[in-house]
Amino acid sequence: MDNSIQRSLNDKLYDRRKLGALELEKVVRECVAHEDHERIRLIIDQLCHEFAYAVHQPHARNGGLIGLAAASIALGPEVAKYLKEIVPPVLACFADQDARVRYYACESMYNIAKVAKGEILPFFNDVFDALSKLAADSELSVKNGAELLDRLVKDIVAESAPTYVSVLQSPEQSIIDDQSDSNSPTYASEAAFKTAFSLPLFIPLLTERIHVINPFTRIFLVSWITLLDSIPDLELVTYLPNFLGGLFKFLSDPNQDVHVATQQALEGFLAEIKRIASVKRNIEESRKSRTRERARSEDGSVNDGTDEGMGRHLSEKLSLSDTGDNTIIPDDEKSGADGSWIPGQDVVVAYQKILEIFIPFIDSSEEEIQLTALRWVDNFFEICPEDMLPFVPRLLSHVLPAIAHEIEVVRQAALKVNTNLLNLIMSLSEESVSPPMSRQPTRESTGMGERSGSDRRDSMPRQSLPKESDSMGRRTPSSIPPAPPTPIPPPSPTPPKQADLDYSATVNALTLQFLNEHEQTRVVALEWLLMLHKKAPRKMLAINDGTFPALLKTLSDPSDQVVTRDLQLLSQISHNSEDDYFTSFMVSLLSLFSTDRRLLETRGNLIIRHLCVNLNPERIYRTLADILEKDEDVEFASIMVQNLNNNLITAPELTDLRKRLRSLDTKDGQTFFVSLFRSWCHNAVATFSLCLLAQAYEQASNLLQIFAELEITVNLLIQIDKLVQLLESPVFTYLRLQLLEPEKHPYLYKCLYGLLMLLPQSSAFAALKNRLNSVSAIGYLHVAPRAAPPERERPGRLKGKVDDIKWVELLEKFKSVQERARRQQMFHVGGGGNSGGTGTPQVMSPTRSGTPAAGKNTVGAVRPGGSGGLGLGGRLAAGRRGVRK
Repeated sequence: MDNSIQRSLNDKLYDRRKLGALELEKVVRECVAHEDHERIRLIIDQLCHEFAYAVHQPHARNGGLIGLAAASIALGPEVAKYLKEIVPPVLACFADQDARVRYYACESMYNIAKVAKGEILPFFNDVFDALSKLAADSELSVKNGAELLDRLVKDIVAESAPTYVSVLQSPEQSIIDDQSDSNSPTYASEAAFKTAFSLPLFIPLLTERIHVINPFTRIFLVSWITLLDSIPDLELVTYLPNFLGGLFKFLSDPNQDVHVATQQALEGFLAEIKRIASVKRNIEESRKSRTRERARSEDGSVNDGTDEGMGRHLSEKLSLSDTGDNTIIPDDEKSGADGSWIPGQDVVVAYQKILEIFIPFIDSSEEEIQLTALRWVDNFFEICPEDMLPFVPRLLSHVLPAIAHEIEVVRQAALKVNTNLLNLIMSLSEESVSPPMSRQPTRESTGMGERSGSDRRDSMPRQSLPKESDSMGRRTPSSIPPAPPTPIPPPSPTPPKQADLDYSATVNALTLQFLNEHEQTRVVALEWLLMLHKKAPRKMLAINDGTFPALLKTLSDPSDQVVTRDLQLLSQISHNSEDDYFTSFMVSLLSLFSTDRRLLETRGNLIIRHLCVNLNPERIYRTLADILEKDEDVEFASIMVQNLNNNLITAPELTDLRKRLRSLDTKDGQTFFVSLFRSWCHNAVATFSLCLLAQAYEQASNLLQIFAELEITVNLLIQIDKLVQLLESPVFTYLRLQLLEPEKHPYLYKCLYGLLMLLPQSSAFAALKNRLNSVSAIGYLHVAPRAAPPERERPGRLKGKVDDIKWVELLEKFKSVQERARRQQMFHVGGGGNSGGTGTPQVMSPTRSGTPAAGKNTVGAVRPGGSGGLGLGGRLAAGRRGVRK
């Protein structure tokens, strides 16, 4: 450059630098006209190293920037050859500390890009990186200049990015050679040379920049993402997983502009994904329909029964095989229904990667992010339901807690997603969820084997084809499939359907929701487990080791809804299980009651009644009776038997069971009674009431004789008091009516009077006494005739009953169990514990008083003011009122 131009460019005044740039432009134009490329390179080199790179001389840098812009303008179309030298120093000035230098750098790059146009695209990444930083510049003038440059670059990208090839990479001769071929398309050169703009090279930079926090930079990034997505040929949606996570985070930005722009961009991507999925689905459906029609028509032509039709079909097969390609795909199967190309049909969308990204955002603390993530999940059930199946466990872990969200909109969105998940699982075939899922693929594989076998027959020597057709007759068309269906693999729609539900992970995810603090989440988790068990009970049983303890623990949940559904699930599991599993369930339930007495007191009856509703009550009572009979914890066994007995007498769900016990005519009824009796021996009053329920009045009378040898405690008297009240209930209506027939039930009077003798003077005593007094005249009336029948009755046998019950052994069993309970009670008393398992004060008894005056004739006597302090039912009545409450 001339010295005058150098001085002008180095001047501190802008006008003089501008004059110098105009002079430089004239010089460069002359060089271009004379093709003096060497001097042009020297001028550009001097502008770069002596001016633009002069770090500590801001005026020189400004002059260099305006000089490079002037040189570019002068070069015009020839600027592409020199951009590698021109662009880097201008980009370096974007990071200068001086705001004026940064502004002039924007101005210079604007002029360079305006001249270069598509040739600036190879430097797009560097320009984009610099602009993303200037978007958050503190100087308003710099931001305005960067915005102008940004608009220009966007226009260039929108116009040229998909197809533009740099002149440096596409010599004219190659373009002429390509266009000389009549069979090649107009832009065939694009296959030989890369386009100037490379989206795959840009995506890593976008992925890096997407995590910025500055709102202005975020707006800049969203605007570029929106622009690139609007260019059809780029297909930015293919690379969506690379930056979707960062884009979701933009929704939490407090800047409203960022929020609105991001939401629009995400909605645009979602709409595009839905459109692409719809296009592919329609093409697949039309392809299937065309394949069926073609196969139907060709089968008809082969099955016409004439040699001409057979020969025509074979000739078509031979002509297709001569091409050397056995997988011929018709053009109409590569495109739409009418053979035309449909935008989006060849776009690959990574559905599973996208799901991996936005599923964690369902747990976001930001309402807008959470709503958007739920909306995307909801739409993906329509877009790619087959790809949702592997994500069911993770979705449940995130969606179920959102069902109990405090915000109604989020709650409704989560419920909608949960409904879609349920529908997805319910739509699966039994094989895809249950263990023998290999059946369906096996059938498909056998079908594929037949096709492949037939294809192999096609490739055999042609001499065998007429023989096969002659020998097989009508089977020939099926053994030799037509050519068009060959490239359409039958399992093309089935691979997504073959994806199996990770049953174990799903159950584990649902089990973890039992710990959620919200009741609704726990209820929905149990409803899911109920549905899954109905869908695949065998798999539920296969993984019960981790689930079953959690289900038992959930019985202690404070919510009645949770406990109810938990019992339904436990019942459902036990209903289809074997006896060993059912027994282990009952053992675990009793163990839970034993360790958690509060649960037994508050929920014991509810749990037992629900199980009896959903399961066979006799099976439950038999199993529990067998377990309790062998239980070493006599105190717990007594409490448990008392609860079971109360439910047996009062629960409406056990009406049929009571009717069965009421008659001991059948072998099963006797066996059931014996099994209950042996276990009920842990509780004396429960055993007595069982005999009353079974109308075994003689056995009940014998039990009363043994009661005289037992220690009469407050707890025992309270139970007798409750029994007397139950005798006045509708359950024992038959018993009260039997009082009118003393000759048929002589031991019934003895039982009731025995109870009366055990009771102290209390309200229960008065009630029972009034009941007996109302029929006492009838009883006295039949005292004389009753002498004969008892003589014909043998002890230990009930009149009119099949004598298969060993009553004496049952009485001995009762004595031994009560004796073991007494010894255990003595042991606790000797160790400083309370008398009696329940910690209630004991009543004076001959076996524990230690006084000779208290002989056996005073068994059951309750002394006023005695050591028990019971009086005339004073504490008994108070204790009874407490129990009623």
